[in-house]
Amino acid sequence: MTQPWARSGRFVPRTFVRPFLRFADREASSGIALIVAAAFGLIWANLNFDSYESFFATSIRFELGPLHLDETLRGFVNDGLMAIFFFVVGLEIKRELVVGDLREPRAALLPILAALGGMIVPALLYLALAGSAPGAERGWGVPMATDIAFAVGVLALVGKRVPVGAKLFLLTLAIADDIGAIAVIAIFYSGPLSIGWLVVAVAALVGVWGAGRVGIRSLGVYLPLALLAWLATLESGVHATLAGVALGLLTPASPFYALGEFRSQSGPILQKLVTEDDDVWERESADFSLLTIAEFARESVSPLTRIEPALSLWSAFVVVPIFALANGGINFGSGLVNLTSPIALGVGLGLLVGKAVGVSLFTLLGTASGLSLPSGMTRRHVFGVSILAGIGFTVALFIAGLAFDDRQHFVDARVGIFAASIAAALLGLAVLRFGGSRRAGV
Repeated sequence: MTQPWARSGRFVPRTFVRPFLRFADREASSGIALIVAAAFGLIWANLNFDSYESFFATSIRFELGPLHLDETLRGFVNDGLMAIFFFVVGLEIKRELVVGDLREPRAALLPILAALGGMIVPALLYLALAGSAPGAERGWGVPMATDIAFAVGVLALVGKRVPVGAKLFLLTLAIADDIGAIAVIAIFYSGPLSIGWLVVAVAALVGVWGAGRVGIRSLGVYLPLALLAWLATLESGVHATLAGVALGLLTPASPFYALGEFRSQSGPILQKLVTEDDDVWERESADFSLLTIAEFARESVSPLTRIEPALSLWSAFVVVPIFALANGGINFGSGLVNLTSPIALGVGLGLLVGKAVGVSLFTLLGTASGLSLPSGMTRRHVFGVSILAGIGFTVALFIAGLAFDDRQHFVDARVGIFAASIAAALLGLAVLRFGGSRRAGV
């Protein structure tokens, strides 16, 4: 039987494509890519900080009529590439709302409650430790964020020692945490609003929604509208990445053709292709028939289902590592690094302690109120997952960049994020992998 190109024995798929796909299919892979990129950024910044900073300070300019883009390379990564990351987050939220755990309110209520505790307690702890320091009060949102890829990757290292329910609990918690982080960014970390540009952004998003409602499938319609929505959002003062979230939520979750329609439309063509002799078909006619079947097959899968896996790879292995590289470079010889500064302590302890206390406490309150843990989860699993929720890396760095204009404050926040994320990963792994078993239930 002939294999598809990606599975064939040819040099490129055999040497590059299949090994990468096997690597990417592992849950820990995106976390590994993130760690490697961040480590490279740290090494580069400490070997030649001027080179590191000057590279990401490179100017990028673009003008098209009233639309213009004037950013540094780092700004383009944070405002532009990260819109792809948040688009994928929007797709994940849409999937969970339509077919995932968030579709069943009762099942999702406990991890949502846990996520709420994991946002409130870290923010309060940060304010208690750093809120009185000059210029530090805006950083309360930094320790609220959980890095899904990193946390799930660490959980995957535990293997079968943790029940599937614990993974689903962490995933649902992290999705709810993302929704909270998006709300915080939109409400508290956007700039002064330009109503005109905001109207243009909303109009572009309405255009995307309308095109989906009337069944338009051409990317030639959606891409210009999406770019316009992003640029207008950037100009409006609302953070541009929120356009990515909105576009993800607007992505249709139902196919254009139902399965029965696919069978009725493509069945006769496929039957003719199978039964007729090869010499009856002209190459052009056969190609047209195959393309017709392929189009029917493509439109029998929802855009959400098609887009999310492909973009998730780009987000996890290109966008997020580039973001980590651009924002993770801390020069330890600069004299700016201070592990005991109020911001570093507030962020670090907010993530490491605040998340563990908030998630576990609100989970216990939920179970005491009659909500049930997923099958097989014990108090040890709850505590271990609560610690892993303190891995804040990607979104925490992103919010820190929005919260602090002062370079020293931003460095302090990054130090706290790095220290807490590493400690949470190691401690959570130890609790889940080596902790003693307990009877299921709380």
